Amino acid sequence: MTGDLLRLDRVSKRYRRGRLALDDVCLHVAAGETVGLVGESGSGKSTLARLALGLLAPDSGAVRFDGHDPYRLGGATGRRVRARLQFVPQQPRGSLNPALRAGEAVAFTLRVHGTPRRERPEIVADLFRKVGLRPELARRYPRELSGGQVQRVAIARALATGPDLIVCDEPTSALDTTVQAQILDLLGELQERLGLACLFISHDLAVVRRLAHRAVVLREGRIIEQGTTAALWAAPSHPYTRALLAADGGAPEPLTPTPVGEPSAP
Repeated sequence: MTGDLLRLDRVSKRYRRGRLALDDVCLHVAAGETVGLVGESGSGKSTLARLALGLLAPDSGAVRFDGHDPYRLGGATGRRVRARLQFVPQQPRGSLNPALRAGEAVAFTLRVHGTPRRERPEIVADLFRKVGLRPELARRYPRELSGGQVQRVAIARALATGPDLIVCDEPTSALDTTVQAQILDLLGELQERLGLACLFISHDLAVVRRLAHRAVVLREGRIIEQGTTAALWAAPSHPYTRALLAADGGAPEPLTPTPVGEPSAP
Protein backbone atom coordinates (compact mmCIF):
# COMPACT_ATOMS: atom_id res chain seq x y z
CA MET A 1 0.00 0.00 0.00
CA THR A 2 1.35 3.38 -0.99
CA GLY A 3 -0.90 5.51 1.21
CA ASP A 4 -4.24 7.25 0.92
CA LEU A 5 -5.11 8.98 -2.33
CA LEU A 6 -8.40 10.44 -1.11
CA ARG A 7 -9.20 11.63 2.41
CA LEU A 8 -12.26 13.32 3.82
CA ASP A 9 -11.56 14.50 7.36
CA ARG A 10 -14.57 15.48 9.49
CA VAL A 11 -16.42 16.87 6.49
CA SER A 12 -19.84 18.48 6.89
CA LYS A 13 -22.06 20.07 4.28
CA ARG A 14 -25.38 21.90 4.57
CA TYR A 15 -27.65 22.86 1.73
CA ARG A 16 -29.91 25.85 1.57
CA ARG A 17 -32.53 26.10 4.33
CA GLY A 18 -30.01 24.48 6.65
CA ARG A 19 -30.64 20.86 5.65
CA LEU A 20 -27.65 18.77 6.68
CA ALA A 21 -26.35 16.65 3.79
CA LEU A 22 -23.18 15.32 5.46
CA ASP A 23 -22.24 15.43 9.12
CA ASP A 24 -18.66 14.95 10.35
CA VAL A 25 -17.75 12.35 7.73
CA CYS A 26 -14.31 10.72 7.73
CA LEU A 27 -13.45 8.50 4.79
CA HIS A 28 -10.30 7.42 2.99
CA VAL A 29 -9.44 5.50 -0.17
CA ALA A 30 -5.96 4.02 -0.47
CA ALA A 31 -4.02 3.65 -3.71
CA GLY A 32 -5.29 0.62 -5.59
CA GLU A 33 -8.27 0.14 -3.27
CA THR A 34 -11.98 -0.04 -4.07
CA VAL A 35 -14.21 1.39 -1.35
CA GLY A 36 -17.96 0.89 -1.63
CA LEU A 37 -20.19 3.61 -0.18
CA VAL A 38 -23.72 2.34 0.44
CA GLY A 39 -26.87 3.99 1.67
CA GLU A 40 -30.46 4.70 0.78
CA SER A 41 -31.55 7.59 -1.45
CA GLY A 42 -31.05 10.87 0.39
CA SER A 43 -28.29 9.52 2.63
CA GLY A 44 -25.70 11.95 1.19
CA LYS A 45 -23.87 9.65 -1.24
CA SER A 46 -23.95 11.96 -4.25
CA THR A 47 -23.01 14.98 -2.13
CA LEU A 48 -19.98 13.06 -0.92
CA ALA A 49 -19.08 12.22 -4.53
CA ARG A 50 -19.23 15.90 -5.54
CA LEU A 51 -17.04 16.87 -2.59
CA ALA A 52 -14.51 14.17 -3.48
CA LEU A 53 -14.35 15.43 -7.07
CA GLY A 54 -13.88 19.05 -6.04
CA LEU A 55 -17.26 20.14 -7.41
CA LEU A 56 -18.37 21.33 -3.97
CA ALA A 57 -16.51 22.80 -1.03
CA PRO A 58 -17.25 21.47 2.46
CA ASP A 59 -18.69 23.82 5.07
CA SER A 60 -16.23 22.34 7.56
CA GLY A 61 -13.53 19.73 7.53
CA ALA A 62 -11.09 19.01 4.72
CA VAL A 63 -11.04 17.09 1.43
CA ARG A 64 -7.64 16.04 0.11
CA PHE A 65 -6.67 14.17 -3.03
CA ASP A 66 -3.01 13.18 -2.80
CA GLY A 67 -2.52 16.10 -0.41
CA HIS A 68 -4.36 18.68 -2.57
CA ASP A 69 -7.74 20.32 -2.07
CA PRO A 70 -9.42 19.54 -5.43
CA TYR A 71 -11.90 22.41 -5.03
CA ARG A 72 -9.23 25.08 -4.60
CA LEU A 73 -6.87 24.06 -7.38
CA GLY A 74 -6.69 26.05 -10.60
CA GLY A 75 -4.47 26.53 -13.61
CA ALA A 76 -1.97 23.92 -14.79
CA THR A 77 -1.65 22.33 -11.36
CA GLY A 78 -5.41 21.90 -11.15
CA ARG A 79 -5.54 20.26 -14.59
CA ARG A 80 -2.75 17.84 -13.66
CA VAL A 81 -4.40 16.85 -10.40
CA ARG A 82 -7.88 16.53 -11.91
CA ALA A 83 -6.50 14.32 -14.66
CA ARG A 84 -5.72 11.82 -11.91
CA LEU A 85 -9.24 11.99 -10.43
CA GLN A 86 -12.05 11.05 -12.79
CA PHE A 87 -15.78 10.31 -12.71
CA VAL A 88 -18.14 7.64 -14.08
CA PRO A 89 -21.75 8.89 -13.88
CA GLN A 90 -25.04 7.17 -13.16
CA GLN A 91 -26.63 8.33 -16.42
CA PRO A 92 -23.82 8.25 -18.99
CA ARG A 93 -26.10 8.95 -21.96
CA GLY A 94 -27.09 12.26 -20.45
CA SER A 95 -23.43 13.12 -19.79
CA LEU A 96 -22.43 12.65 -23.44
CA ASN A 97 -23.00 15.37 -26.03
CA PRO A 98 -25.57 13.88 -28.45
CA ALA A 99 -23.98 15.83 -31.31
CA LEU A 100 -20.60 14.12 -30.79
CA ARG A 101 -19.75 10.60 -31.86
CA ALA A 102 -18.65 8.31 -29.05
CA GLY A 103 -14.98 8.51 -30.08
CA GLU A 104 -15.17 12.28 -30.30
CA ALA A 105 -16.45 12.45 -26.72
CA VAL A 106 -13.40 10.51 -25.51
CA ALA A 107 -11.06 12.50 -27.77
CA PHE A 108 -12.44 15.76 -26.35
CA THR A 109 -11.20 14.75 -22.89
CA LEU A 110 -7.78 14.03 -24.40
CA ARG A 111 -7.78 17.45 -26.08
CA VAL A 112 -8.67 19.23 -22.85
CA HIS A 113 -5.70 17.60 -21.14
CA GLY A 114 -3.26 18.48 -23.91
CA THR A 115 -2.90 15.29 -25.95
CA PRO A 116 -1.71 16.18 -29.48
CA ARG A 117 -4.35 15.76 -32.20
CA ARG A 118 -2.33 13.20 -34.18
CA GLU A 119 -2.14 10.87 -31.17
CA ARG A 120 -5.81 10.93 -30.24
CA PRO A 121 -7.30 8.41 -32.75
CA GLU A 122 -4.91 5.64 -31.71
CA ILE A 123 -5.47 6.34 -28.01
CA VAL A 124 -9.26 6.35 -28.47
CA ALA A 125 -9.12 3.00 -30.31
CA ASP A 126 -6.97 1.53 -27.54
CA LEU A 127 -9.34 2.81 -24.85
CA PHE A 128 -12.33 1.30 -26.64
CA ARG A 129 -10.57 -2.08 -26.74
CA LYS A 130 -9.64 -1.72 -23.08
CA VAL A 131 -13.32 -1.39 -22.08
CA GLY A 132 -14.47 -4.19 -24.38
CA LEU A 133 -15.76 -2.15 -27.31
CA ARG A 134 -14.85 -2.57 -30.98
CA PRO A 135 -12.93 0.52 -32.13
CA GLU A 136 -15.33 1.04 -35.03
CA LEU A 137 -18.09 1.85 -32.52
CA ALA A 138 -16.26 5.14 -31.94
CA ARG A 139 -17.99 6.38 -35.10
CA ARG A 140 -21.47 5.94 -33.63
CA TYR A 141 -23.53 8.55 -31.81
CA PRO A 142 -24.69 7.83 -28.25
CA ARG A 143 -28.26 7.23 -29.46
CA GLU A 144 -26.97 4.40 -31.66
CA LEU A 145 -25.42 2.52 -28.72
CA SER A 146 -26.98 0.29 -26.08
CA GLY A 147 -27.02 1.27 -22.41
CA GLY A 148 -24.12 -1.03 -21.63
CA GLN A 149 -22.09 0.30 -24.57
CA VAL A 150 -22.71 3.90 -23.51
CA GLN A 151 -21.54 3.09 -19.98
CA ARG A 152 -18.37 1.55 -21.43
CA VAL A 153 -17.79 4.77 -23.41
CA ALA A 154 -18.15 6.73 -20.16
CA ILE A 155 -15.58 4.46 -18.53
CA ALA A 156 -13.23 4.89 -21.51
CA ARG A 157 -13.60 8.65 -21.18
CA ALA A 158 -12.73 8.44 -17.48
CA LEU A 159 -9.65 6.34 -18.27
CA ALA A 160 -8.44 8.71 -21.00
CA THR A 161 -6.33 10.81 -18.64
CA GLY A 162 -4.67 7.84 -16.94
CA PRO A 163 -6.30 8.48 -13.54
CA ASP A 164 -5.21 7.08 -10.20
CA LEU A 165 -8.75 7.15 -8.77
CA ILE A 166 -12.22 7.06 -10.28
CA VAL A 167 -15.44 7.99 -8.50
CA CYS A 168 -18.35 5.85 -9.73
CA ASP A 169 -21.76 7.20 -8.72
CA GLU A 170 -24.36 4.43 -9.15
CA PRO A 171 -22.84 3.45 -12.53
CA THR A 172 -24.90 0.28 -12.97
CA SER A 173 -28.27 1.27 -11.50
CA ALA A 174 -29.82 2.06 -14.91
CA LEU A 175 -28.72 -1.27 -16.47
CA ASP A 176 -30.43 -4.64 -16.53
CA THR A 177 -28.99 -7.43 -14.41
CA THR A 178 -26.94 -9.11 -17.13
CA VAL A 179 -25.34 -5.90 -18.38
CA GLN A 180 -24.80 -4.74 -14.80
CA ALA A 181 -22.75 -7.88 -14.10
CA GLN A 182 -20.68 -7.28 -17.24
CA ILE A 183 -19.88 -3.71 -16.22
CA LEU A 184 -18.94 -4.81 -12.70
CA ASP A 185 -16.65 -7.47 -14.13
CA LEU A 186 -15.06 -4.84 -16.37
CA LEU A 187 -14.49 -2.43 -13.47
CA GLY A 188 -12.94 -5.22 -11.40
CA GLU A 189 -10.61 -6.20 -14.25
CA LEU A 190 -9.57 -2.59 -14.85
CA GLN A 191 -8.92 -2.06 -11.15
CA GLU A 192 -6.59 -5.06 -11.10
CA ARG A 193 -4.88 -4.41 -14.45
CA LEU A 194 -4.33 -0.66 -14.02
CA GLY A 195 -3.98 -0.47 -10.23
CA LEU A 196 -6.86 1.98 -10.03
CA ALA A 197 -8.37 3.16 -6.79
CA CYS A 198 -12.15 3.49 -6.85
CA LEU A 199 -14.83 5.09 -4.71
CA PHE A 200 -17.88 3.10 -5.77
CA ILE A 201 -21.18 4.63 -4.68
CA SER A 202 -24.34 2.54 -4.70
CA HIS A 203 -27.60 1.85 -2.89
CA ASP A 204 -27.19 -1.82 -3.86
CA LEU A 205 -25.31 -3.88 -1.28
CA ALA A 206 -24.96 -6.82 -3.65
CA VAL A 207 -23.07 -4.62 -6.10
CA VAL A 208 -20.74 -3.30 -3.40
CA ARG A 209 -20.05 -6.76 -2.04
CA ARG A 210 -19.19 -7.95 -5.53
CA LEU A 211 -16.58 -5.26 -6.19
CA ALA A 212 -15.24 -3.53 -3.09
CA HIS A 213 -12.40 -4.27 -0.68
CA ARG A 214 -14.10 -2.20 2.04
CA ALA A 215 -17.64 -0.97 2.56
CA VAL A 216 -18.83 2.22 4.25
CA VAL A 217 -22.47 2.56 5.31
CA LEU A 218 -23.96 6.06 5.17
CA ARG A 219 -27.25 7.02 6.80
CA GLU A 220 -28.73 10.52 6.98
CA GLY A 221 -25.36 12.09 6.27
CA ARG A 222 -23.36 10.12 8.83
CA ILE A 223 -21.14 7.07 8.53
CA ILE A 224 -22.58 4.48 10.89
CA GLU A 225 -20.38 1.50 10.07
CA GLN A 226 -17.43 0.50 7.92
CA GLY A 227 -15.00 -2.37 7.45
CA THR A 228 -13.86 -4.97 4.97
CA THR A 229 -16.71 -6.33 2.89
CA ALA A 230 -16.08 -9.83 4.26
CA ALA A 231 -16.22 -8.65 7.89
CA LEU A 232 -19.20 -6.37 7.38
CA TRP A 233 -21.29 -9.05 5.70
CA ALA A 234 -20.25 -11.69 8.23
CA ALA A 235 -20.94 -9.65 11.38
CA PRO A 236 -22.60 -6.25 10.90
CA SER A 237 -22.73 -4.39 14.20
CA HIS A 238 -25.30 -1.65 13.50
CA PRO A 239 -29.03 -2.45 13.35
CA TYR A 240 -29.39 -0.34 10.18
CA THR A 241 -26.68 -2.35 8.42
CA ARG A 242 -28.28 -5.58 9.54
CA ALA A 243 -31.62 -4.36 8.18
CA LEU A 244 -30.06 -3.47 4.83
CA LEU A 245 -28.44 -6.88 4.59
CA ALA A 246 -31.66 -8.62 5.57
CA ALA A 247 -33.52 -6.73 2.84
CA ASP A 248 -30.83 -7.48 0.27
CA GLY A 249 -32.29 -10.86 -0.60
CA GLY A 250 -28.96 -12.63 -0.92
CA ALA A 251 -25.95 -11.00 -2.51
CA PRO A 252 -24.01 -12.81 -5.26
CA GLU A 253 -20.62 -14.25 -4.54
CA PRO A 254 -17.99 -11.49 -4.43
CA LEU A 255 -15.34 -11.10 -7.11
CA THR A 256 -12.68 -11.42 -4.38
CA PRO A 257 -10.86 -8.16 -5.20
CA THR A 258 -7.09 -8.28 -5.27
CA PRO A 259 -5.73 -7.27 -1.82
CA VAL A 260 -4.42 -3.71 -1.89
CA GLY A 261 -0.67 -3.63 -2.33
CA GLU A 262 -0.45 -7.20 -3.65
CA PRO A 263 -0.04 -8.12 -7.32
CA SER A 264 -2.97 -9.69 -9.13
CA ALA A 265 -2.78 -13.27 -10.28
CA PRO A 266 -1.45 -13.71 -13.83
